[in-house]
Amino acid sequence: MGERAEWTAMRDRRMAEPGAVEAYDAARLAFELGRAVRELRERRGWSQTQLAQAAGMTQSAVARFEAGGTVPTLPVLERLAASLDVILKVSFEPRDTAA
Repeated sequence: MGERAEWTAMRDRRMAEPGAVEAYDAARLAFELGRAVRELRERRGWSQTQLAQAAGMTQSAVARFEAGGTVPTLPVLERLAASLDVILKVSFEPRDTAA
């Protein structure tokens, strides 16, 4: 079995474990939120330290968040949005049903 096939088989076994899909989805969400905040921060020309000061956070907390290492609470997201002068919009949307 080739290296790619071994990796695929291992991934499939891991994803079949209880809670794996939920954990993967949470990690994806954390990464996407972090990327969005980083892009907004960079558009403003701010450093992580400047955003942290404006949002009442530490630079290391901003760095962890932007890297997708943490899922923030709604109050933290609201502080970040206010600091970046954007509106936080949380919504529920239907899943893609395309196969």
